Amino acid sequence: MNTTWLIKNGRIIDPVNHTDQIRDLLVIDGRIALPEQAAPPKVAEIDAAGCWVVPGLTDMHVHLREPGEEYKEDILSGARAAAVGGFTGVACMPNTKPVNDCRAVTAMILACAAQAAVRVYPVGAISKGLEGHQLAEFGEMQAAGVVAVSDDGRPVRDSQLMRRALEYASDFGLIVIAHCEEESLSSGVMNEGAMSTRLGLKGIPTAAESIMVYREIALAEFTGTRVHIAHVSTAMSVDLIRSAKARGVQVTAETAPHYFTLTDAAVAEYDTHTKMNPPLRSVADREAIQRALADGTLDAIATDHAPHSILEKETEFDAAANGIIGLETALPLALTLVREQVIDAKRLVELMAVNPAAILGIPAGTLSPGATADITLIDPEREFLYTEEQVVSKSRNTPFLGWRLQGRAMLTMVGGAIRHTLLD
Repeated sequence: MNTTWLIKNGRIIDPVNHTDQIRDLLVIDGRIALPEQAAPPKVAEIDAAGCWVVPGLTDMHVHLREPGEEYKEDILSGARAAAVGGFTGVACMPNTKPVNDCRAVTAMILACAAQAAVRVYPVGAISKGLEGHQLAEFGEMQAAGVVAVSDDGRPVRDSQLMRRALEYASDFGLIVIAHCEEESLSSGVMNEGAMSTRLGLKGIPTAAESIMVYREIALAEFTGTRVHIAHVSTAMSVDLIRSAKARGVQVTAETAPHYFTLTDAAVAEYDTHTKMNPPLRSVADREAIQRALADGTLDAIATDHAPHSILEKETEFDAAANGIIGLETALPLALTLVREQVIDAKRLVELMAVNPAAILGIPAGTLSPGATADITLIDPEREFLYTEEQVVSKSRNTPFLGWRLQGRAMLTMVGGAIRHTLLD
């Protein structure tokens, strides 16, 4: 396999090295060439004219469903979808069956990922079985290869357990990814507001999220440890995170493309592909999320890719499973923010490549000389109709089917090997 490439005429955007210019990029033996390295006499060329050449994107929040629910997605199919979406690495959440709460499951995931199209970074459970009663063995899981811990899909109800999780994870250099949900307030199926009243659906108030965001911030501040807030959806959560950062609390946070693209108005036709947790919120919440991406309050865009089969989605709204797939649509949806001048190209690369890698502590997010050649080529103008036939994921649960999207990953390179390309 050829791992020596000359990527020509592309717009190199590398925030780590303060680079934004049109020039060539040389890849030798799977790494970004050092200044003293010259191109060999015979080198494969990639014409990147009209494309951005950026560090490979990292999605720090996906559900790959393996082990246990491979009919929805498996590691190989999820990795293929990631490559098509421009991601060179994904961090997979532990709510599998069995839960990734021990060395054996972590090792199994990494063994399955050995043949995957992109890099797969397992996230271990905070509590054994995600039951919220007893901490999992963080040290054992870290030694096996986890990059973070989370009970994603469920909140850690016990504040003392969450405190201990933050302290224990800090001992091993792991970040805690918090699923912020006050369950006594979140028994509904969509955002609480005028739309839920009109549709006759039980609502989930924004306070169900923000109350727990406040708790996690308070615990991180009290213990002097790091915490990462997953899938932020509300203006109040944004305000809490912004204030905490101003005080020096070690808090980072992510949102997902559906929260800066859609609102609860999308639920109007009872389409179960618009059902997720946290739910789609109001216009004001969406605007707050967009501002927070621009001003640095939110650090990352993550998909929360959550595949479900028709068994879980083709049912009445109340009974349908939460979640949508997102690996193949995240980039074009984020590029909409660039076109609308909410963020610029550099900020997009920070949100989708630089910051996720930094938060997880993985060697990615840069085109520095000597770095592993994980690279994404993006055509910000490329339009396509997103149809069911194009979906690479095993599942089709997305509200964006039939949308005409603009901006696409034209090539995804992992360690110098091309994993996806639309270039001629």
